[in-house]
Amino acid sequence: MIPVVDIFAGPGGLGEGFSSFVRDGGEAAFRIAISIEKDVHAHKTLRLRAFWRHFQNTELPDVYWDYVRGLADWGTLKLAFPAVAASADQEALQLTLSPDAETVAKVRRLIGERIPRDDPWILIGGPPCQAYSVIGRARNRGNLDYDANADLRQTLYIEYLQILADYAPTVFVMENVKGLLSAEHRNRRLFDRIREDLAHPAVAIAREGRKARIRGARYTLHSLVVPPGSGELLPTDFIVRAEHYGVPQKRHRVIIVGVLEGTGIEVGRLRPSSLRTVRQHLGQFPRLRSGLSHGEDSLQSWRNTLADFSGRRWLLHQPQELRRSILTAIATAMDTDLLRGADYSPRRVGRPILNHESRGHMPKDLARYMFASAYGQQYGRSPKLTDFPKDLLPDHANVERALDEPLFSDRFRVQLADDASTTITSHISKDGHYFIHFDPVQCRSLTVREAATLQTFPSDYFFCGPRTAQYVQAGNAVPPELARRIAAVVAKALGRG
Repeated sequence: MIPVVDIFAGPGGLGEGFSSFVRDGGEAAFRIAISIEKDVHAHKTLRLRAFWRHFQNTELPDVYWDYVRGLADWGTLKLAFPAVAASADQEALQLTLSPDAETVAKVRRLIGERIPRDDPWILIGGPPCQAYSVIGRARNRGNLDYDANADLRQTLYIEYLQILADYAPTVFVMENVKGLLSAEHRNRRLFDRIREDLAHPAVAIAREGRKARIRGARYTLHSLVVPPGSGELLPTDFIVRAEHYGVPQKRHRVIIVGVLEGTGIEVGRLRPSSLRTVRQHLGQFPRLRSGLSHGEDSLQSWRNTLADFSGRRWLLHQPQELRRSILTAIATAMDTDLLRGADYSPRRVGRPILNHESRGHMPKDLARYMFASAYGQQYGRSPKLTDFPKDLLPDHANVERALDEPLFSDRFRVQLADDASTTITSHISKDGHYFIHFDPVQCRSLTVREAATLQTFPSDYFFCGPRTAQYVQAGNAVPPELARRIAAVVAKALGRG
């Protein structure tokens, strides 16, 4: 198997795609040699998945299920399976990549120990993207102390370059947000500089006052979506639209594939597939009721809250078809015993459902979510603030501005059942307003499992840490299905397809 080094790994979306790709004969083409992530919770997710891979072709032990249920810790797994846990500890590393000499030396040592010399291997990952994102830069413009030129997040890709210059992987895959194309660094478009640097990594790090072990390594950069022979690649040619490649989500990212010059490797293109919808992916899960963040959180209290909507002025003034849809949802809720979370005991019938518990919402948000879901169901689009009844508008000082400006008019966004979802982002950890479930009966935001499913994580992929951290991990990840398809392209290029 071809070894893979995954840096800035997050919870492991890219790595999951590469490790799950199998050749025509049923054999895995890649193995994760090292994954590096600084966040403590994402690192625990990586480590647990590394542990899981040792049992993927056999029945998982009971102690694993005790771990995901919170009844055991990592020490318990180590006692039960010391060799497997040690291997997972060696594979998944909690480490902050930085220019620090000790860190650079450690990464060099690890790669030198675990990557066979002269054999093909792959480097994957993408630097943190907050400074590149359009939203992130808009927020930073309001911070008078913010200096884009000094922001470490803008230059962490140099750590990527250092590995290229030191060890010359056969192929690299670099992913980042689309905002990277318009970001600037020291008054120059950052993407132009990054392309030059990735093509000549030793020259790039020399500019930063660093040394390269392999000075002559040069790379040819490839697009995964533009046919060969199309002429000089434009920046936009590196944008991959995930909804075209088996992901039920409109997620557009910059993905660059680099091939070491002199290898003669030709990189193919991703094959588009038919649209996958939110309903196709989320319809498999049992219905959950939303939680109540104020007052008693019980099924009866939840039903009482929904029953109260029936006589409210905001509902009585809606068009007949929309009012009927909401009243039907309320009646269904009154007649259905819904839980807040799905049982993921290993002894339940069917496959376990991990990270699938609804969050708590204020009663007024329940009304907003039910309205938005019913509106989307009825009219095939998510309502703007101007579509909301006045009684359901948020009590924010800037709501008048939001009503007038298109940029802020979709404060509440339902994920339409028969379309791909909007981009799942880490903002889902703060509130669920942009990620409302399409079913008005449930009147809630997406669970971690649902967000992860729209990201195409398999149902047995467990996210560690508190729920907020789980949402952040799911939102920041590369969709594993997209990564698997990229892995297929790379494997074919290396003659391992």
